[in-house]
Amino acid sequence: MPSFQYKALQLDGGLTEGQLEAAGRQEAFRRMDELGLRPIKLAERTPGAEATASPSPGLALGGLTLGGSAERVSPRALENFTRLLSSLLAAGVPLSRALVILHKEAASPAASAKWKEIHDLVIDGMSLADAMAKSPKVFPRVYVAMVQAGETGGFLDLVLAQIADFQSREKELRSKVLTAMLYPIILLVLALGVVVFLLTFFIPRFQSVFAGFGAALPLPTQIVVSASDTVRAYGPLVLICLVVGGFLLRHWVASESGRRVWEGLVLRAPVLGSLVAQFAMARFCRMLGTLLGADVPLVQALNVARRSIGNQILVDAVTQSIERVQEGGQLGASLADCQGLFPRSVLEMISVAEESSRLDEELVRIANVTEGDLDRALKTAVAFAEPLMLFVIAGFIGAIFISMVLPIFTLQQYIK
Repeated sequence: MPSFQYKALQLDGGLTEGQLEAAGRQEAFRRMDELGLRPIKLAERTPGAEATASPSPGLALGGLTLGGSAERVSPRALENFTRLLSSLLAAGVPLSRALVILHKEAASPAASAKWKEIHDLVIDGMSLADAMAKSPKVFPRVYVAMVQAGETGGFLDLVLAQIADFQSREKELRSKVLTAMLYPIILLVLALGVVVFLLTFFIPRFQSVFAGFGAALPLPTQIVVSASDTVRAYGPLVLICLVVGGFLLRHWVASESGRRVWEGLVLRAPVLGSLVAQFAMARFCRMLGTLLGADVPLVQALNVARRSIGNQILVDAVTQSIERVQEGGQLGASLADCQGLFPRSVLEMISVAEESSRLDEELVRIANVTEGDLDRALKTAVAFAEPLMLFVIAGFIGAIFISMVLPIFTLQQYIK
């Protein structure tokens, strides 16, 4: 039978260490509970070795392993985990038992290792949100913030169901965008391939024909010929510069200052900026309304809900509003400076609802209306993007074609 080394608090608050034998970690925790011990650390001992954590690879901390499998947990596996955990909790299954079920039924080894890691952290006394926060590559900050809100308000099953719905809608939207853009992207790749072939092989030979007649090329054709000379002379160097520039840009956007600049540019974009702001407002209003409906204090609810916004510039603006609420200001008036996030009409609705003591209901209603408007706006944007892309590609190829056809008419004049 395995032996476990433990460190625990006694009933009088004293710290004790010892060993016990148990069939597994669950039985070891149960025996410690029977002894009146509150576990701080529990690690399995192996013969001829010091106490080690559970056998998952990774960084050991308090008898637990962090890092788990090197494989990534897929978005589909995370969505299934979220939805199933919500269903199990709604059915009255304890959190630790639900995590055991999900760990055993995981479809991939990476997901199984990660769910077991979360289970062990929760069993050792950590909150679910804090356990998830230790794996930022699997659980985004917004995900963790929403889970924390659910634990704070006592409606974790409801929040997990909302997260699963968010994930499902984002996946559906991503699928629609990819489907709509697939045909234009294929055309773009083919068009670029044709253009590279023309610039590097065909146009130089075409230019030598005109040089034999002493004909002056039209301006569009001269531009294409100059582009051909540039591609043939500096093509590899330009490609290397583009790759290095893309890598540096990605690294800069990942930094704190770069992310803020990028998010500011996104918010100022003509169509994308309004969509991002709408999505952030809907998420913030739904989270805040749900928290207030669960009798969470306003300031605490605001501090949790602001983390669900996602855009750091908008988070900073809401943080300043929270400070005014802490000083005794009204919520609607305090959010007035966040005009990039809250339209004036929404601020009026919030103010009226605050005066009539139905702020939680109104915030959820605003979220529902905004999400409906956002869905329609996204569908319109995706439907508009496909013909726009086709038009740009057609114009690009048409310009190349015209620049090649124009010299033919000049050549006919010289032949006559």
